[in-house]
Amino acid sequence: MSTTNPSDRRGFLKKAALGGLLTVGIPAIITEAFAANKPKKVTLKQDAVILFQGDSITDAGRKKDNMDFNSPSALGSGYAFLAASDLLLQHPGKNLRIYNKGISGNKVYQLAERWENDALGLKPDVLSILIGVNDFWHKLNGNYDGTIQTYRDDFKKLLDNTKQRLPEVKLIIGEPFAVTGIKAVNEKWYPAFNEYRQAAREIADAYGATFIPYQTVFDKAQKSAPGVYWTYDGVHPSLAGARLMSQAWLETVKG
Repeated sequence: MSTTNPSDRRGFLKKAALGGLLTVGIPAIITEAFAANKPKKVTLKQDAVILFQGDSITDAGRKKDNMDFNSPSALGSGYAFLAASDLLLQHPGKNLRIYNKGISGNKVYQLAERWENDALGLKPDVLSILIGVNDFWHKLNGNYDGTIQTYRDDFKKLLDNTKQRLPEVKLIIGEPFAVTGIKAVNEKWYPAFNEYRQAAREIADAYGATFIPYQTVFDKAQKSAPGVYWTYDGVHPSLAGARLMSQAWLETVKG
């Protein structure tokens, strides 16, 4: 639940409207975010299997006992569900099968522990991974002792295993992100958290993955509304933030 004062939000929105800021729509935000590096688009083939993997941002309350694809309850209520719904609407003839296997709290090594069943066994044609915020956040709160090097090494090992088993898989890697000054995210996050963001980008480049600059997406979005409009705690997206993420994700694929 957001702790934002409604009057503060209304005041910001009123000022933004008067200043013309609200004319910055989602398409413009996404275009600006990708301006520096145009995404290498993934082509969706007939009968493609698409898998979303990650932590709570991807999980988004999905029903983990539901093993079906293209199922609302199995896809959760976040960006993966929203992106999947658009894909299925736009490509009714492609027979896409879309899964979400994100699990709240996961770090890279925990992905690896369940990778056989929750990734490799599904034989995805497109594998989207958003991981890293917990690798840093849980270290900050004393619940994990991994380092930035641990994150790099674990992620590379995971992708090496994936490419060995699924050499034709198309990878999409999302940038770990945080919105400062909101609840969980404060000055203690910086500059160390930026190293995780940079590592994700470098790993994406090294493995030929399409990279989604989520941090830039959220930074640009704050031209239209304050950070608390897009994420309620600085890490987990609001409904608007989830939609923002899904639109950024869809920018990386083509039919």
